[in-house]
Amino acid sequence: MKLKKLVLTGAAGRLGSYLREPLSKMADELVSTDIAEDIGTLYDGESYHRADLAQYDEIVPLLEGADMVIHFGAIVDEKPFMELLGPNFIGSYNIFEGASQHGVRRVVYASSIHAVGMHKKADFIGIDAPHRPDTFYGLAKCFTEDMGSMYWDKRQLESVHLRILSAAQVNNARALGSWLSYDDLIHLVTRAIDTPSVGFSVIYGVSNNDRAPVDNAKASFLGYRPKDNAEQFAEEVLAQTDAPDVTDPGEMCHGGPFAKVDLGQSGLAQMNIVDDRKKT
Repeated sequence: MKLKKLVLTGAAGRLGSYLREPLSKMADELVSTDIAEDIGTLYDGESYHRADLAQYDEIVPLLEGADMVIHFGAIVDEKPFMELLGPNFIGSYNIFEGASQHGVRRVVYASSIHAVGMHKKADFIGIDAPHRPDTFYGLAKCFTEDMGSMYWDKRQLESVHLRILSAAQVNNARALGSWLSYDDLIHLVTRAIDTPSVGFSVIYGVSNNDRAPVDNAKASFLGYRPKDNAEQFAEEVLAQTDAPDVTDPGEMCHGGPFAKVDLGQSGLAQMNIVDDRKKT
């Protein structure tokens, strides 16, 4: 299925860098957008437009004529609420309202495990687990998921909310369960786009890990069948890992370090995320 026009927000980000090329092949036109000055060499059919998600008049005109929006733009860390309000809350409203006004069929949203980050990993939660955010960042994901549900109920705007666990190099014990490889990320987004009917849907973004702590069974209709498995890294990672503190929410809860930090304090600062974005 080749679409006429796709819009990708967050195109300058790490995950966006891996999505641009496959998305450019799925549509006649790919409109990539971010607040960065540029995103490097463009792919065939791709154009870049610098725009602020929080500014309705900047972002919404880009949605005109689009079949779908792949919404990955946001601040991707915990911050004080007022710093997140513009890009993560108002930005999501602008995307959904703009998509509705322009007759866009579907929004594919980069949600996060942090929407349910205070649930215990041992509970093996499914996609119907109630929201339990670990931070203001996670709260923004809850807000956008609920908004997606509302826009489906009230205006029949479809959306798929990808609760990504950790799409980064496996260099810690938590990632043995939470890893989402870039190949599986592309497969996940592709299925969110090419599944004929999705209504309002939620799915966990996680690879086929032996230690995956979430259950995607109720999202199987989307056809997401991940292939990569973090177990290949287990021996090396565990050899460098101390025994966990079972009283530490950062060890026991889905949100990892985000479940441990105080509100407004960086969760990424507690992690060793390698910036291995794709270069063009």
